[in-house]
Amino acid sequence: MKSILLAGAAMCALTFGTPALAQSQTPDVAELVSLLRAQSEEIAALRARLDAVDGGGQTAVVNRQAAAQVDATADSAFVPGNAVANPPIQLITTGQGGAANPANVTTEWRGGLPTFRSPDGNYRFKVRGRIISHASTTFGSEFDDRNITTTGMRAARIGIEGSAGSHFFYQFENDFADNVSDVGTLFVGWRDKINKDISYDVRFGNMFNDRGFEGSGGSDAPPFLERNVVGTAIIPQRGFYGIALMPRIFWNSGHASLTISGDTVDNRQTAADSLTVMGRAHWNPVKTDRSIVHLGLWGFDEQLSSVNGSLTRNTVIGGRFNGNLRVSSGTLTGGTSTTGYGLEAGGYVGSVWAMAEAGERNAALDAGRPDFKTRAFSVSSGWFVTGELPPYNALLGTFAQPNVLRPVFEGGPGAIELLARYEDLEFSGVPTAGQGWAATAGANWYLDDVIRLQFNVIHWNATNRFGAFSGNDSGETISAGIGVTY
Repeated sequence: MKSILLAGAAMCALTFGTPALAQSQTPDVAELVSLLRAQSEEIAALRARLDAVDGGGQTAVVNRQAAAQVDATADSAFVPGNAVANPPIQLITTGQGGAANPANVTTEWRGGLPTFRSPDGNYRFKVRGRIISHASTTFGSEFDDRNITTTGMRAARIGIEGSAGSHFFYQFENDFADNVSDVGTLFVGWRDKINKDISYDVRFGNMFNDRGFEGSGGSDAPPFLERNVVGTAIIPQRGFYGIALMPRIFWNSGHASLTISGDTVDNRQTAADSLTVMGRAHWNPVKTDRSIVHLGLWGFDEQLSSVNGSLTRNTVIGGRFNGNLRVSSGTLTGGTSTTGYGLEAGGYVGSVWAMAEAGERNAALDAGRPDFKTRAFSVSSGWFVTGELPPYNALLGTFAQPNVLRPVFEGGPGAIELLARYEDLEFSGVPTAGQGWAATAGANWYLDDVIRLQFNVIHWNATNRFGAFSGNDSGETISAGIGVTY
């Protein structure tokens, strides 16, 4: 169509130019050159106007789509192969064509929020967000103070991420849950390829642990409303975050990371930090379009700061938002170091997945006392009734957001997932050590790739030897939640 219009424009120019020639039967060469130059400029102007109406032409659209596909995930620009299961990108350019967008900045929509990209592709910026709200009710306990109904914000997070050039990238998030403002992820990084099959990145800042299958994912990643006891109990004393240097290497069937970290970004600055060295690796010996086998191992060693000698633990067993329902270690002080390690094994075939995790943590006490030990394991499984593949992130060896085949907002049923889990936790080595276990059945309804509704029914058993809830106790907790992740 454009070529026809241009040809017509050229014919019109020649037609209107003919009378000028007719007036002078013997035009000189200079007049002819001048006339042809004017006609060429007019045709070029018409071509530019058509390009503007056409939004830059098909070539520009194809180029922008290709650029968007290169950056399918924030951390995977150099990841070899088809490493991450992500939904396809929907690309939208701001304005109507180049005239309405003189800066030529493109905007691509992925996961509910826009990503802005400079015309030359060197700069990329997007906003991140996470809202996760829970409600739970507990009944059947022998302690009336445990039979309560509560609500809480699991996450209320806002952040940004971006990149400059092909190698430099950054991310920052702040969480406002639990009525406090906490700096979460805050790092800068550098990434590159070693060859076509191997890539790496190096990050520095306040970062989340790479530790275990569920312990390595964010609050929006686990399929259940709370991480399993391996993720919550086999952990450094400093918690999930720390100021760290973390190099990672990726290949087609796995990844490995090494973390050297101090305390969190919000910690006091009046004494030396604790020092933690942590490593994790995962491997996919089987990896096809509809199946994955996952194997992983990890470990850490932590030397505690002189002002951080407390080893007291009160670990979730029947839901996050019942503070009276915990497995307790009793009050423990005088800790000098902790060492932990764990194993992971699982995978999926079609729409069915299964995962097993186990770990142990030894905490050294001063004055010649025996170690305080923590052992935990978990076995879980799920089935996407609506046919989706489990949202396994092969790049990092953990779960991510699902790719919903027929979202509710497009007239479909969304994605429905049925869940089951058994987990066991045991403290030992001190007279006040407790233990517990829980069996959970659950269901998730993903309205689209961003919004999900969750429902868990938990039968729990907790035996504590210290505090107001001493003795063996059991009961049920029903929890529900809504999550929105951008």
